[in-house]
Amino acid sequence: MEMQELTITRREETGKQAAKRLRRAGTVPGVLYGGRAPEAITVDRRTVIKMIHGHEGTTQLLTLKVAGQASGTRLAIIRALQFDPLSEQLLHVDLQEVSADRPITVRVAVHPVGEAIGVKDQKGILNLALHELEISCLPTSIPERIDADVSGLSIGDVLTVASLVAPPGVRILNDPGQAVATVSPPMAEEVVAPVAATVAVTAEPEVLTERKPKEEDAGDEGKKAKK
Repeated sequence: MEMQELTITRREETGKQAAKRLRRAGTVPGVLYGGRAPEAITVDRRTVIKMIHGHEGTTQLLTLKVAGQASGTRLAIIRALQFDPLSEQLLHVDLQEVSADRPITVRVAVHPVGEAIGVKDQKGILNLALHELEISCLPTSIPERIDADVSGLSIGDVLTVASLVAPPGVRILNDPGQAVATVSPPMAEEVVAPVAATVAVTAEPEVLTERKPKEEDAGDEGKKAKK
């Protein structure tokens, strides 16, 4: 996985009001874990958005530079991102410091490759049941993604975790029997029953004006009875 560089700034202020001021200034509050104690930091919002844009999976390896320090870098991964549910604005960033020589557990994207036989020849539908895998490896060995070859799947077939090939130095932690992808039968087209046109043609609508002569006759009979 390609490493990207992120500059962090230590912050003293905490709380909601301080966080709002930071966001108005174009920065995002965050926390760096993994050291002796969690560190309150800020990062540039645009830089983080650019990093995650188009990136598959939730794990990225970063080299951290601390603002104001001339030398020294630290390795970290993005641990969590918090977004506003309405505006989708980035609100908070959690980073996890890691060591280059110690394995870590992270999640990486599953990427289907190939065209399933059941889709190409049988008009079936490919369903990706698992979008991310949990893996263990050294931070510098984190893959961008793990490919899942679905080309041999026919309708009703299931590709499991056991069929995936992990890169060297990467161990998949998911249950080997867990489903990764399946091919389901094509959706049946809805058949609309034809309307019985003869019923509509032969049925005579009720004509309200035909009742008037009867009402008038009843009125005449009433007048005759009075006479």
